[in-house]
Amino acid sequence: MKTIHFRAMGCKMNATVFSSSTAAVNKLNQVPDWFEEWEQILSRFRPDSELSLFNQKFGRVDSISPVFQSVLRTANQMEYESDGLVTPKILNQLEKIGYDRSFDMIKQSQSNFGNANSLRSVIIMEDRSFPTENNTVQYDFGGVAKGWAAHQAMQRLEGYAPTLVNAGGDIAISALMPDGKGWIIKITDPFDHEKNAAELRVGRGGVATSGIDYRIWQQGDHLRHHIIDPRTGYPAETDLISVTVIAPTVMDAEMASKTILILGSEEGLKWLRLHSSFAGFLIYKNGEVKISETMVQYLRWSI
Repeated sequence: MKTIHFRAMGCKMNATVFSSSTAAVNKLNQVPDWFEEWEQILSRFRPDSELSLFNQKFGRVDSISPVFQSVLRTANQMEYESDGLVTPKILNQLEKIGYDRSFDMIKQSQSNFGNANSLRSVIIMEDRSFPTENNTVQYDFGGVAKGWAAHQAMQRLEGYAPTLVNAGGDIAISALMPDGKGWIIKITDPFDHEKNAAELRVGRGGVATSGIDYRIWQQGDHLRHHIIDPRTGYPAETDLISVTVIAPTVMDAEMASKTILILGSEEGLKWLRLHSSFAGFLIYKNGEVKISETMVQYLRWSI
Protein backbone atom coordinates (compact mmCIF):
# COMPACT_ATOMS: atom_id res chain seq x y z
CA MET A 1 0.00 0.00 0.00
CA LYS A 2 1.26 3.47 -0.92
CA THR A 3 -0.09 6.83 0.30
CA ILE A 4 0.86 10.36 -0.66
CA HIS A 5 -0.05 13.56 1.19
CA PHE A 6 -0.25 17.00 -0.40
CA ARG A 7 -2.13 20.28 -0.20
CA ALA A 8 -4.53 21.59 -2.85
CA MET A 9 -7.75 23.61 -3.10
CA GLY A 10 -7.02 25.11 0.32
CA CYS A 11 -7.17 21.69 2.03
CA LYS A 12 -5.04 18.76 3.13
CA MET A 13 -5.30 15.88 0.65
CA ASN A 14 -4.19 12.28 0.52
CA ALA A 15 -4.45 9.45 -1.97
CA THR A 16 -3.81 5.73 -1.45
CA VAL A 17 -3.47 2.76 -3.77
CA PHE A 18 -3.31 -0.73 -2.30
CA SER A 19 -0.33 -1.65 -4.44
CA SER A 20 3.42 -1.15 -4.45
CA SER A 21 3.91 -1.80 -8.16
CA THR A 22 6.01 0.71 -10.05
CA ALA A 23 3.16 1.54 -12.41
CA ALA A 24 0.71 2.18 -9.55
CA VAL A 25 3.16 4.31 -7.58
CA ASN A 26 4.12 6.34 -10.65
CA LYS A 27 0.47 7.02 -11.35
CA LEU A 28 -0.19 7.89 -7.72
CA ASN A 29 2.61 10.44 -7.75
CA GLN A 30 0.82 12.30 -10.54
CA VAL A 31 -2.20 13.07 -8.35
CA PRO A 32 -0.92 16.44 -7.02
CA ASP A 33 -0.34 17.58 -10.61
CA TRP A 34 -3.91 16.63 -11.54
CA PHE A 35 -5.26 18.67 -8.64
CA GLU A 36 -3.10 21.64 -9.59
CA GLU A 37 -4.46 21.49 -13.14
CA TRP A 38 -8.05 21.28 -11.91
CA GLU A 39 -7.56 24.05 -9.34
CA GLN A 40 -6.26 26.39 -12.03
CA ILE A 41 -9.56 25.86 -13.85
CA LEU A 42 -11.97 25.77 -10.91
CA SER A 43 -10.65 28.11 -8.19
CA ARG A 44 -12.44 31.39 -7.56
CA PHE A 45 -9.39 32.59 -5.64
CA ARG A 46 -7.10 32.61 -8.69
CA PRO A 47 -7.79 35.70 -10.81
CA ASP A 48 -6.66 33.97 -14.01
CA SER A 49 -8.61 30.72 -13.47
CA GLU A 50 -11.27 29.73 -15.95
CA LEU A 51 -13.91 30.14 -13.24
CA SER A 52 -12.76 33.67 -12.43
CA LEU A 53 -12.85 34.64 -16.09
CA PHE A 54 -16.29 33.01 -16.42
CA ASN A 55 -17.54 35.04 -13.45
CA GLN A 56 -16.07 38.28 -14.80
CA LYS A 57 -18.20 37.82 -17.90
CA PHE A 58 -21.23 36.61 -15.87
CA GLY A 59 -21.20 33.36 -17.82
CA ARG A 60 -21.43 35.02 -21.22
CA VAL A 61 -18.69 32.98 -22.84
CA ASP A 62 -18.54 31.21 -26.18
CA SER A 63 -17.03 27.99 -24.88
CA ILE A 64 -15.69 26.28 -21.79
CA SER A 65 -13.19 23.51 -21.22
CA PRO A 66 -14.32 19.89 -20.79
CA VAL A 67 -13.31 19.98 -17.10
CA PHE A 68 -15.31 23.15 -16.45
CA GLN A 69 -18.28 21.74 -18.34
CA SER A 70 -18.20 18.51 -16.33
CA VAL A 71 -18.03 20.30 -12.97
CA LEU A 72 -20.75 22.78 -13.92
CA ARG A 73 -23.06 19.98 -14.99
CA THR A 74 -22.31 18.13 -11.75
CA ALA A 75 -23.05 21.27 -9.72
CA ASN A 76 -26.32 21.86 -11.53
CA GLN A 77 -27.32 18.21 -11.02
CA MET A 78 -26.61 18.61 -7.30
CA GLU A 79 -28.81 21.71 -7.29
CA TYR A 80 -31.62 19.77 -8.92
CA GLU A 81 -31.34 16.78 -6.57
CA SER A 82 -31.26 19.01 -3.49
CA ASP A 83 -34.30 21.03 -4.62
CA GLY A 84 -32.09 24.10 -4.94
CA LEU A 85 -30.49 23.94 -1.48
CA VAL A 86 -27.01 23.10 -2.83
CA THR A 87 -26.25 25.50 -5.64
CA PRO A 88 -23.07 26.91 -7.19
CA LYS A 89 -24.71 30.31 -7.74
CA ILE A 90 -23.80 31.78 -4.35
CA LEU A 91 -20.56 33.69 -4.92
CA ASN A 92 -22.27 37.06 -4.42
CA GLN A 93 -23.64 35.90 -1.08
CA LEU A 94 -20.31 34.46 0.08
CA GLU A 95 -18.47 37.68 -0.72
CA LYS A 96 -21.10 39.78 1.09
CA ILE A 97 -20.55 37.87 4.30
CA GLY A 98 -16.78 38.24 4.08
CA TYR A 99 -15.68 35.03 2.33
CA ASP A 100 -14.03 37.02 -0.43
CA ARG A 101 -10.58 35.43 -0.30
CA SER A 102 -9.14 32.02 0.53
CA PHE A 103 -10.05 30.94 4.03
CA ASP A 104 -6.44 31.08 5.17
CA MET A 105 -6.42 34.80 4.36
CA ILE A 106 -9.71 35.75 6.00
CA LYS A 107 -9.35 38.30 8.82
CA GLN A 108 -11.95 39.97 10.97
CA SER A 109 -13.53 42.84 9.06
CA GLN A 110 -16.60 45.02 8.98
CA SER A 111 -18.64 45.25 5.81
CA ASN A 112 -22.16 45.95 4.69
CA PHE A 113 -24.42 42.96 4.34
CA GLY A 114 -27.36 43.75 2.09
CA ASN A 115 -30.17 41.69 0.76
CA ALA A 116 -29.09 38.62 -1.15
CA ASN A 117 -29.51 38.68 -4.89
CA SER A 118 -32.06 36.29 -6.28
CA LEU A 119 -30.60 33.05 -7.56
CA ARG A 120 -31.33 32.11 -11.15
CA SER A 121 -30.70 29.05 -13.26
CA VAL A 122 -28.10 28.68 -15.95
CA ILE A 123 -29.23 27.12 -19.21
CA ILE A 124 -26.82 24.39 -20.20
CA MET A 125 -26.43 24.40 -23.95
CA GLU A 126 -25.00 21.49 -25.88
CA ASP A 127 -22.80 23.87 -27.88
CA ARG A 128 -21.16 24.87 -24.57
CA SER A 129 -22.59 28.40 -24.69
CA PHE A 130 -23.84 29.43 -21.25
CA PRO A 131 -26.16 32.46 -21.26
CA THR A 132 -27.56 33.43 -17.87
CA GLU A 133 -30.98 34.74 -16.99
CA ASN A 134 -29.48 37.20 -14.48
CA ASN A 135 -26.19 38.82 -15.42
CA THR A 136 -25.28 39.39 -11.75
CA VAL A 137 -25.11 35.69 -10.82
CA GLN A 138 -21.61 34.41 -10.17
CA TYR A 139 -20.36 30.94 -9.29
CA ASP A 140 -18.47 29.24 -6.51
CA PHE A 141 -17.81 25.54 -7.05
CA GLY A 142 -16.62 25.02 -3.48
CA GLY A 143 -17.19 21.48 -2.28
CA VAL A 144 -18.41 20.21 -5.64
CA ALA A 145 -14.95 20.87 -7.12
CA LYS A 146 -13.26 18.88 -4.37
CA GLY A 147 -15.71 16.02 -4.64
CA TRP A 148 -15.50 15.95 -8.43
CA ALA A 149 -11.68 15.99 -8.29
CA ALA A 150 -11.55 13.18 -5.73
CA HIS A 151 -13.86 11.09 -7.92
CA GLN A 152 -11.83 11.77 -11.05
CA ALA A 153 -8.53 10.91 -9.35
CA MET A 154 -10.01 7.71 -7.94
CA GLN A 155 -11.20 6.67 -11.39
CA ARG A 156 -7.73 7.22 -12.85
CA LEU A 157 -6.13 5.08 -10.14
CA GLU A 158 -8.65 2.28 -9.62
CA GLY A 159 -7.36 0.23 -12.56
CA TYR A 160 -4.14 -0.44 -10.62
CA ALA A 161 -5.56 -1.46 -7.22
CA PRO A 162 -8.24 -0.57 -4.66
CA THR A 163 -8.00 3.18 -4.22
CA LEU A 164 -9.03 5.92 -1.79
CA VAL A 165 -8.73 9.64 -2.51
CA ASN A 166 -9.44 12.12 0.28
CA ALA A 167 -9.88 15.72 -0.90
CA GLY A 168 -10.24 17.66 2.32
CA GLY A 169 -12.89 15.32 3.71
CA ASP A 170 -14.54 14.50 0.39
CA ILE A 171 -13.59 10.84 0.02
CA ALA A 172 -13.87 8.64 -3.07
CA ILE A 173 -13.37 4.89 -2.62
CA SER A 174 -13.08 2.46 -5.53
CA ALA A 175 -13.49 -0.95 -3.90
CA LEU A 176 -12.97 -3.10 -0.84
CA MET A 177 -9.40 -3.64 0.30
CA PRO A 178 -7.74 -6.89 -0.86
CA ASP A 179 -8.64 -8.60 2.44
CA GLY A 180 -12.31 -7.98 1.69
CA LYS A 181 -12.71 -5.35 4.40
CA GLY A 182 -13.84 -1.75 4.02
CA TRP A 183 -11.56 1.23 4.43
CA ILE A 184 -11.49 2.85 7.87
CA ILE A 185 -12.96 6.36 7.77
CA LYS A 186 -12.78 8.56 10.86
CA ILE A 187 -15.29 11.33 11.55
CA THR A 188 -13.64 14.26 13.30
CA ASP A 189 -15.22 15.47 16.53
CA PRO A 190 -16.42 19.01 15.67
CA PHE A 191 -15.96 20.09 19.31
CA ASP A 192 -12.35 18.84 19.48
CA HIS A 193 -10.57 18.44 16.16
CA GLU A 194 -7.86 16.36 17.81
CA LYS A 195 -10.39 13.60 18.52
CA ASN A 196 -12.76 11.46 16.47
CA ALA A 197 -16.52 11.28 16.88
CA ALA A 198 -16.87 7.94 15.11
CA GLU A 199 -15.13 5.36 12.99
CA LEU A 200 -16.66 3.79 9.90
CA ARG A 201 -15.80 0.98 7.49
CA VAL A 202 -16.70 1.79 3.90
CA GLY A 203 -16.11 -0.57 1.02
CA ARG A 204 -16.86 1.61 -1.99
CA GLY A 205 -18.63 4.83 -2.93
CA GLY A 206 -18.25 8.27 -1.42
CA VAL A 207 -18.11 9.90 1.99
CA ALA A 208 -18.43 13.63 2.71
CA THR A 209 -18.77 15.77 5.79
CA SER A 210 -20.32 19.24 5.90
CA GLY A 211 -19.94 21.28 9.04
CA ILE A 212 -20.03 24.75 10.52
CA ASP A 213 -17.22 24.09 12.98
CA TYR A 214 -14.19 24.99 10.87
CA ARG A 215 -14.77 27.65 8.21
CA ILE A 216 -16.10 30.29 10.58
CA TRP A 217 -15.14 33.95 10.99
CA GLN A 218 -16.29 37.17 12.58
CA GLN A 219 -17.87 39.91 10.45
CA GLY A 220 -18.65 42.88 12.63
CA ASP A 221 -21.07 41.63 15.27
CA HIS A 222 -21.91 38.46 13.32
CA LEU A 223 -20.28 35.05 13.45
CA ARG A 224 -20.35 33.67 9.91
CA HIS A 225 -19.91 30.26 8.34
CA HIS A 226 -19.68 29.22 4.70
CA ILE A 227 -22.77 27.00 4.32
CA ILE A 228 -25.23 29.32 2.58
CA ASP A 229 -28.97 28.74 2.67
CA PRO A 230 -29.99 29.95 -0.82
CA ARG A 231 -33.53 30.58 0.42
CA THR A 232 -32.20 33.52 2.46
CA GLY A 233 -28.74 34.21 1.06
CA TYR A 234 -27.37 34.02 4.60
CA PRO A 235 -25.40 31.30 6.42
CA ALA A 236 -27.78 28.45 7.23
CA GLU A 237 -29.52 28.60 10.60
CA THR A 238 -29.41 25.01 11.76
CA ASP A 239 -29.32 22.94 14.93
CA LEU A 240 -26.63 20.72 13.42
CA ILE A 241 -22.89 21.34 13.59
CA SER A 242 -21.72 18.45 11.40
CA VAL A 243 -23.24 15.95 8.98
CA THR A 244 -21.42 12.99 7.42
CA VAL A 245 -23.01 11.05 4.59
CA ILE A 246 -22.05 7.81 2.82
CA ALA A 247 -23.45 7.64 -0.72
CA PRO A 248 -22.91 5.87 -4.05
CA THR A 249 -20.50 8.64 -5.15
CA VAL A 250 -18.62 11.36 -3.31
CA MET A 251 -20.59 14.01 -5.25
CA ASP A 252 -23.83 12.48 -3.95
CA ALA A 253 -22.41 12.50 -0.43
CA GLU A 254 -21.34 16.14 -0.75
CA MET A 255 -24.79 17.18 -1.94
CA ALA A 256 -26.60 15.17 0.74
CA SER A 257 -24.50 16.31 3.69
CA LYS A 258 -25.01 19.98 2.80
CA THR A 259 -28.72 19.49 2.16
CA ILE A 260 -29.26 17.87 5.56
CA LEU A 261 -27.18 20.50 7.34
CA ILE A 262 -29.17 23.34 5.76
CA LEU A 263 -32.51 21.69 6.46
CA GLY A 264 -31.67 21.03 10.10
CA SER A 265 -32.16 17.81 12.00
CA GLU A 266 -35.93 17.34 11.80
CA GLU A 267 -36.37 18.00 8.09
CA GLY A 268 -32.91 16.61 7.33
CA LEU A 269 -33.73 13.22 8.82
CA LYS A 270 -37.00 13.17 6.90
CA TRP A 271 -35.08 13.92 3.70
CA LEU A 272 -32.55 11.20 4.52
CA ARG A 273 -35.26 8.59 5.04
CA LEU A 274 -36.50 9.29 1.51
CA HIS A 275 -33.05 8.47 0.08
CA SER A 276 -32.33 4.88 1.03
CA SER A 277 -29.00 4.77 -0.82
CA PHE A 278 -27.57 7.33 1.63
CA ALA A 279 -26.41 6.81 5.22
CA GLY A 280 -26.12 9.74 7.62
CA PHE A 281 -24.30 10.59 10.85
CA LEU A 282 -25.61 13.82 12.38
CA ILE A 283 -24.00 15.76 15.22
CA TYR A 284 -26.09 18.44 16.90
CA LYS A 285 -24.80 21.72 18.29
CA ASN A 286 -25.64 20.41 21.77
CA GLY A 287 -23.44 17.35 21.23
CA GLU A 288 -26.24 14.87 20.59
CA VAL A 289 -25.68 12.31 17.84
CA LYS A 290 -28.25 10.68 15.60
CA ILE A 291 -27.71 8.23 12.76
CA SER A 292 -29.88 6.85 10.01
CA GLU A 293 -30.80 3.17 10.07
CA THR A 294 -28.67 2.72 6.96
CA MET A 295 -25.57 3.96 8.83
CA VAL A 296 -25.54 1.07 11.32
CA GLN A 297 -23.86 -1.33 8.87
CA TYR A 298 -20.87 1.03 8.48
CA LEU A 299 -20.40 2.09 12.09
CA ARG A 300 -17.58 0.59 14.14
CA TRP A 301 -17.95 2.94 17.11
CA SER A 302 -19.06 6.45 17.95
CA ILE A 303 -19.19 8.87 20.86
